[in-house]
Amino acid sequence: MTAPILAAAAFAIAVTTFQVGSIVIAILRLRRSKSRESLSRPFPPVSLVRPLCGIDNYAADTLASTFELDYPRYEILFCVASAKDPVVPLVDALFAKHAKANARLLVGDDRVSTNPKLNNVHKGWRAAAHQWIIIADSNVLMPRDYVQQLLASWHADTGLVASPPIGASPEGIWAEIECAFLNTYQARWQYMADAFGFGFAQGKTMLWRRADLEYAGGIGALAKEIAEDAAATKIVRDAGLKVRLVNKPFAQPLGRRSGAEVWHRQLRWARLRRASFLPYFLPEILSGGMLPMIAVAFVAHGDNFSMALSVCAFAALWYGGELILAAAAGWHISALHPLYGLVRDLLLPVLFVSALCGNGFVWRGNEMQVARVQPRRMMARMRPRVRDFAQGSRRRLRALRAWAS
Repeated sequence: MTAPILAAAAFAIAVTTFQVGSIVIAILRLRRSKSRESLSRPFPPVSLVRPLCGIDNYAADTLASTFELDYPRYEILFCVASAKDPVVPLVDALFAKHAKANARLLVGDDRVSTNPKLNNVHKGWRAAAHQWIIIADSNVLMPRDYVQQLLASWHADTGLVASPPIGASPEGIWAEIECAFLNTYQARWQYMADAFGFGFAQGKTMLWRRADLEYAGGIGALAKEIAEDAAATKIVRDAGLKVRLVNKPFAQPLGRRSGAEVWHRQLRWARLRRASFLPYFLPEILSGGMLPMIAVAFVAHGDNFSMALSVCAFAALWYGGELILAAAAGWHISALHPLYGLVRDLLLPVLFVSALCGNGFVWRGNEMQVARVQPRRMMARMRPRVRDFAQGSRRRLRALRAWAS
């Protein structure tokens, strides 16, 4: 073999090892059962804050699930910026149907940040009656044990419990592709990070203990970053605590999606990750299947193997592993997932470059900007974080080997 072929083979093997390893670790993490102590301890009263803006797909189902929780004591605080929002009649109908529920609709736009969602949530946080507060997006479908699952994931060293969104009920090709982004790609890497002690918040669902956020400056402290979940992650880590994920993440029914909707949502998230966690964002260029697939084809061509058979075998391993993960986790599965995953992986390099080259995005009609990339400042920020990450990874790998033995 020539040096380029050896390099391509080494790259393909290394990246595939990370892919398979992340799938195995995610499956093990997702199959973790609740401890007896968590199941038997008393659960405190909870305030449930849900910001609303427009009507999402399956809005009637997701908002109705708020009233159907099997939990003894909780209040519901719906938050909307304008009384003219089209979701208000739907909320009124739910109030009429569940007249005995402890629920309120709070109207108003508190301009405490450039983040419209945080401005909307602000009044709900201030009005919350309880010390345990859940902030949950309107498109999260809550199971009956939603609150119990969140509280069961709280430990002595926890500062926040979150859940990544899991795509469900997709209609059409682009919704299937969004499932491939959300489930077997993003949620997989998020659970792998959680398994190694690097859990980070996702704004879809966040459980707070009020005192922890108040100590950091209150709900307004989440305005330190353009994304409130990025600010939450940094606040928790600065306090010496951990962000933990629930053992069974909550579904987001997708319905029908257009290609533009999927692209703009993924681009927004990519630019937010780049702005808030650049050292963790940069390796994303290596996370998809396209580059190793090209490397496999190059090696096959150089060694006179069939390129088509080699690439097909590689794709079967790559996307077959993702199907196994989805089946083990109980997520949506499509027989065409390899095709949807391939389209996703074709988009990933373009998404990465677009996230680096641009700063603007639109969120529910609001034009927003992330910070521009400053190369010198970027390198200065990366050095200590890379060093800390490497040291922490070595400790956790030793602990994992000890556990496995």
